[in-house]
Formats: sequence, C-alpha cells, structure tokens
Amino acid sequence: MTFTITARAAETARRNGILQAGSRIVPEEVPIAFSYGGSSHAVMMATPADLEDFAIGFSLTEGIISAPAEIADIGIVEGEQGIDVQVSLVDDVADRLRARRRSMAGPVGCGLCGIESIEQAVRPVPDVSLSPLMLSHADIVRAVSLLNEAQPLHRETRAVHGAGFYLPATGLVAVREDVGRHNALDKLCGAVIRSGWKGGDGAVVVTSRLSVEMVQKAAILGTPVLIAISAPTALAIRTAEQAGMTLVALVRGEDFEIFTHPHRISPGSIADVA
Repeated sequence: MTFTITARAAETARRNGILQAGSRIVPEEVPIAFSYGGSSHAVMMATPADLEDFAIGFSLTEGIISAPAEIADIGIVEGEQGIDVQVSLVDDVADRLRARRRSMAGPVGCGLCGIESIEQAVRPVPDVSLSPLMLSHADIVRAVSLLNEAQPLHRETRAVHGAGFYLPATGLVAVREDVGRHNALDKLCGAVIRSGWKGGDGAVVVTSRLSVEMVQKAAILGTPVLIAISAPTALAIRTAEQAGMTLVALVRGEDFEIFTHPHRISPGSIADVA
C-alpha cells in the first residue's frame, strides 16, 4: 500500500526584496497508530512511508518484541484522519503485552509512548562493546556525505530527517526518512533487521541531534557506533558510555567530535575519503 508523502503548498516568498506568489513541496505529516491485539498502543506523527519497517523497528526499540519472529502479521489500515498499523503478535508475546498493560497505574503521556515509569525512560541498554567494528576518520566523513546524497525526500522538501546504516567495506546499505528523527531511526532499524544485516557490523548515521532515545534505539539494534551531524545531550553521552558505544557528533565536512569510546575510530588520512 502506497500513501502520498508530499503535497504542494501555496506560499508568498520574499526574494531580492520582492514578494512573489509561488508554491513549495512540503512533506505530509500523518497520525500513525500502532495497535497490538486490536488495542492502540501509541500514535506517532510521521511520514506515511516504509510502514512495515516502522512497525518492526518501533516494536523492537520500544521493547514490545525482542525479535522480528515475534510478529505474526502486520496490517495497514487507512482511515479518514490517519493510518492504523495493526500488529499481530505471537501468543506468548501478546499475553505478555496484555499483562503489561494491566499493570499500568494510569494513562500514558504522549511524550514517551508506552513508557510506564521514570525507570523505563532511562532504562539500561544492551552492551555493544564486544563488537569488533572499527572505522577510520574517512569512514565518518564518507558516511555523512553519502547520507546527505541519499535523501530524496529531504532534497525535495528540506523538512525531514534521515537515518542510514553504514558498512565500512560497502557504504550505505539502507536509508530511511521521516519528519521525526526517532521515526526515521525506527524505520531504519526495521529495514536493517528485515534485510538480514547485523547491527554490530555497521554504524548508524543520522541527520539530527543525539538524544538519549536515539542512543537507546541504536544500542537495541546492536550498532557500536552512532554518528550525527548535531550535538548530543549529556544523558545521551552517559548512556553511550555505559553501553560501550562510540558517539561521534557535530560532523562538519572533515571535522567531527568523538564523545565516547574513541578507540573505535582509527587515525587515517582524510584523503582516503574519495
């Protein structure tokens, strides 16, 4: 099922001191509900594309499933005002989710959908320190450059985030875009899992700042290196340090900053980027 992901909006633009009527392509933003066993779990404002990847990635990074095999089926239902992604879980996982819902003391706020306590919001993340992945300085520069080139929706609208999975010997093997940075990363996680790649074999590169949720999601995927063009938060740095993850941020051309576990980034000539 394919949904419209852009629209043309009328605008009045000021250029060279003159106001002119015109139009611009903008991304669609749609309420997308994730339902499990017929009950709505969360509603995300997102770009209506790559919804099966989104469902798998969201289910995994939010702790609803621990492996794709725990999803029995995914149905996409379009409504008048949004899209319902209906996820059917295998029996024991569905039972566990129902028990979890019954244990919730009150309604869930929309800031962290499905989170029931402060402890879950700052939950421990998987240890990725044992991954043998090493990157060169050239890999960092190349990963960001390739991601910038592989975002058709951003090129058209200048209004969405991107997330990519980078393998040193290959380049970017998957890219997903969305109006939400968390959504783009969830979609990427789903795409990587569905394609059979192992998170520990590559780096995740994103076009946004690094909040703790981005580190948590990347760690659940299993990647030991997270690269971003913007800065991390203090909690994201502490979480990456605990997880054994290398956090590379503020990538600008050939310059960048490494905040945790710098041993994964080997010295090398930036001339190797070509």
